[in-house]
Amino acid sequence: MEILFIHPNFPGQFRRFAAALAHEPGMHVYGVGDAGWMAETVPLPDIPVIAYPTPEVVDKNTHPYARSFDAAVRRGQQIVQTLLTHKRQGLEPDIIIAHPGWGDAFYLKDIFPGAAIIGLFEYYYRVRGADVGFDPEFPMNFDDIFRVRSLNTTQLLALESCDTGYCPTAWQRSCFPSHYQQRLHVIHDGIDTRAVAPDTGAVITLPDGSTHRAGEEILTFVSRNLEPYRGFHIFMRALPRILEARPDCQVIIVGGDGVSYGKQPPPGQTYRQRYLNEITGRIDQSRLHFTDRLPYQDYLKVLQVSRAHAYLTYPFILSWSMLEAMSTGCLLIASATASVQEVITDGGNGLLFPFHEPAALADHAIAALAQPDRYLDMRNTARQTIISRYDFETICYPAFIQLLNQYNP
Repeated sequence: MEILFIHPNFPGQFRRFAAALAHEPGMHVYGVGDAGWMAETVPLPDIPVIAYPTPEVVDKNTHPYARSFDAAVRRGQQIVQTLLTHKRQGLEPDIIIAHPGWGDAFYLKDIFPGAAIIGLFEYYYRVRGADVGFDPEFPMNFDDIFRVRSLNTTQLLALESCDTGYCPTAWQRSCFPSHYQQRLHVIHDGIDTRAVAPDTGAVITLPDGSTHRAGEEILTFVSRNLEPYRGFHIFMRALPRILEARPDCQVIIVGGDGVSYGKQPPPGQTYRQRYLNEITGRIDQSRLHFTDRLPYQDYLKVLQVSRAHAYLTYPFILSWSMLEAMSTGCLLIASATASVQEVITDGGNGLLFPFHEPAALADHAIAALAQPDRYLDMRNTARQTIISRYDFETICYPAFIQLLNQYNP
């Protein structure tokens, strides 16, 4: 059986599924991705990759609401133009698994009519009741709302271009129009719980030269980028109270200065500097350790040395880092937002607090840092949650194989 995985940044979210399928008897797995986007990715061994040229930049005269769709059309066209060359050389996949959020799946059925097209559908934007307008600190005007509503043009055509699809969480599926939800399965990408596990002997030396060990009083925060969508501003505002109450606490903050989601700060500024400036003079900055992004094994060590781990998000796509933190046995102090509440039960496998209340975050953190033994059962329960619901080998991969078997010729 021939299987294509298509993602601009291949392997992206398909890393574990593609690698596992490549080792299945009789499976011939190929990746497809944007040559420019993949330049800094770590390739998967034994999986040939078809790289297509980065599509042309959208014309500046394109209507702002339509620019995302214009870019998606260009990408979808570039993909099929590249794949047609390989089709003439004999490529005829049985199953194509695509992340269609960038237009990747638009025209695949037209050149491979015999293939089953399965889409990974991460998010359908809502103008009310989810991330849009959630944070009063970043109000939305009608222009913003119309632009966001127009983003779903890509999702709607992608839904019509795929035979079926899956979403990582039930809440993410619930964001899609009801008449599409019956075609969307809930299958998470999965956590390697054997590798992502507690380590009472963990030691991490950070880029600033400081060394930290499991058992020390360490508060952690992780996000791909330090931005409001992941509650960075709320976390920073909780720090003065935490650090005053816990004079031995060290804080490790992992993340870059870019913006993955939401509005950009003014030119020349970063959210990290903005919110650090806000609390300057109220904290001992020598106890804050900003690492930027870390190699994966160092990132895991940060989680393993953590005594308390803060995770916040708007009602939005759930981060892998939250589940990996739970798998390492972290004590999660998390925002009581929709995607989080699907996984964490307050007082059971973590602690929840209202997103907009830094004082509530501080109260939980102070108690957790002061009495770590009190929360040992909660940390163990957090890890068991991941093993029983999100383990790659025993839960997520079998569910993925079951989906593929529906289209096994």
